[in-house]
Amino acid sequence: MIKKILLFVVLSCCLQVFAQKKREFKVSIIDPANSLDVETESNLTFAFNMQYPWFASADGYRTKRDVTLEVANSETETIKAKAGEIKVNSDWIKGKSLKKINKELKGALTKNWSFYSTKKHKGYKLIFISKDPNLDPTVRKNLIDTYFEIYPILVKAFNNKSTKDVLFVVDTAYNAVAEASGNRILFSAGYLKAHPTDIDVVTHETMHIVQGYGYSAGPVWLTEGIADYVRYQYGVDNVGSKWSLPAFNQKQSYQNSYRITARFFAWLEQNVKPGLIATLDQQLRAHQYTAQSWSSLTGKSIDQLWEEYSKNPDQVKLKYSNKLVKG
Repeated sequence: MIKKILLFVVLSCCLQVFAQKKREFKVSIIDPANSLDVETESNLTFAFNMQYPWFASADGYRTKRDVTLEVANSETETIKAKAGEIKVNSDWIKGKSLKKINKELKGALTKNWSFYSTKKHKGYKLIFISKDPNLDPTVRKNLIDTYFEIYPILVKAFNNKSTKDVLFVVDTAYNAVAEASGNRILFSAGYLKAHPTDIDVVTHETMHIVQGYGYSAGPVWLTEGIADYVRYQYGVDNVGSKWSLPAFNQKQSYQNSYRITARFFAWLEQNVKPGLIATLDQQLRAHQYTAQSWSSLTGKSIDQLWEEYSKNPDQVKLKYSNKLVKG
C-alpha cells in the first residue's frame, strides 16, 4: 500500500510539472461567429504549440506568453501573427491540412524579423535571426562564418557533448553586448553597429554554451575569465576586433573577471601548469570545483598564485590572432 501511495505521489508531481510546461504558452481562440470547426481549431492549437514557442525563443523572457488567436477575415487573407496576437482568415483556413496551417503560421511569425536563415555545415546548425533592419550584411556574414569556424573547435577541445544546434539573435531592444543562455546567443544591434569588426564576441559567447556549467558551479569571475581566456587562445581575429588583454596594475584582482582574469590565466598556463584552465573547466561542468581546487592542482591557493603573478606579471608571452596575417 505504501509503495502504491508513493507511486501516486510521484506520478502526480510529474503531471503537475508537465502541466506547468504546457501552460508556459497559452492560446485563446476568439471566434464569435463560430466559423471554425472542431478539427480546424485543433489544428490551429497544434500549430501554435509547434511554432510559437520556437518564435518566442528569439525574445526569451520578454515574449508574451498569453496569446489571442482571432478570426479576422478583413485583416488578413491567410494568417498574420506577432508576439501575443494571431489573426486568421476563416475562408482560407477552411479545409486546410495541419501541414499547410503550420507552414503558414511559421511564415507569418518570421515576418516579424528583418532577417531569418538556417544554415548547416558538417553536423552543426545555426539559426540566425535579426530584428535590426539596418544590420550590415557583412557583419551578419562574419558572425555566421565565425560560428562555423570556431564553435566546432571549442566543442572538440572542451565539451563534445555540447549542442550542435545554436540560435543567434540580433536585438535592437537589448542594450548590453551579448549574452548566452541555453543554446541561444543574444547580440546587441547597437554594439554590432559600433563595433562591426568584433567577430570574436562569437568566440566568447559560444564558449559559454560549451561551458554549460548550470547554476552554482562556481564564481562568475571564473566563468567569465575562462571565456575570455578562450577568446584570447582560440580567437579568430582579436587584432581585427581591436581586443587585447590589459596590462597588469596593482589595483587589479583575479576577481575582476573577463580580460583581467584571462591575462592571469594565460600567465598560469605558461608559468605554473599547462592545461590548468581546461581542467578547471571540466571540474566546473561536473560541479566538482571548490576553492581548494587551486591547491590540489597547483600546490598553491588562488591568492598565493595571484601574489606570484603580481610580482612578475610580464613573464608571459601574449600573441593575438590576426585574420590578415592568416590570409
